Amino acid sequence: MAPRPLSSDLVGTKFEPMEFSWSKRDAIIYALGVGCQPDGELDFVYERRGPAVLPTYAVIPGMNALIGLAGVVELDFSRLLHGEQGVTLHRDLPPKATIQLEGRIVEIWDKEKSAVIGVEGIASDDDGPIFSVYTSLVLLGQGGFGGERGPSGDVAEGTPERAPDIITRQDVRPEQAAIYRLSGDANPMHIDPDFAAKAGFDGPFLHGLCTFGFVGRAVLDGLCEGDVSKFGSLRGRFVDQVWPGDTIITKQWLDGEGSALIEVETDRGITVLSQAKATLRPES
Repeated sequence: MAPRPLSSDLVGTKFEPMEFSWSKRDAIIYALGVGCQPDGELDFVYERRGPAVLPTYAVIPGMNALIGLAGVVELDFSRLLHGEQGVTLHRDLPPKATIQLEGRIVEIWDKEKSAVIGVEGIASDDDGPIFSVYTSLVLLGQGGFGGERGPSGDVAEGTPERAPDIITRQDVRPEQAAIYRLSGDANPMHIDPDFAAKAGFDGPFLHGLCTFGFVGRAVLDGLCEGDVSKFGSLRGRFVDQVWPGDTIITKQWLDGEGSALIEVETDRGITVLSQAKATLRPES
């Protein structure tokens, strides 16, 4: 079936299931790519300690749900932005696994000058569902097709007026994006200065999902008190870039009921992830 023009009728379209496998080495490379250090996070980077797997590693196999999108919808990839990202864990991620990933379009909104398309991926192994991911893409210049505008609400309500309960500061090393791309996102925008300059940027910057992984580590350390079995979900909206040498500052407001509202900025005062929320796993 040839790709079809953007239309609300595409909501509910399922993609062909895909198989994806990962190993201990993959989990460790991802952990290093999102800033884990042996000092304090040895369980995530040392194979003789499991290794434990960061909950946000789910985005790596989960992003494969988007592969089926290009075969269904006519897209201009040169005018596509990553809008929001979410991940929900039903069980701890094992250090090695083979999963079946099923993706589908869950929403398409017409914002007049642009469009928004949301994709969900559900991963299962022999024991059933293990995690799900949500990704929204902003399609610049592809609105005006006559669809519904959709909700203008936020992923999470505005953060409280009071000071955050937890503030985590994480430094971004100069080689961070070069390591993260080894997990599968080889976009030259994040390593090639000439490519970035041609796209209008001052230089290579961090992958949005790498930033998401840093925030996931902060949530794991804060809301989840370092226990991966407590991590339920994380979702937020990408707002701006993180650059090599930046410090990522994650602010968490705990509600006492198993969730936290989150805002993320850099030490330059730039908000990079907003309207974000994390939750504990229900059984925790």
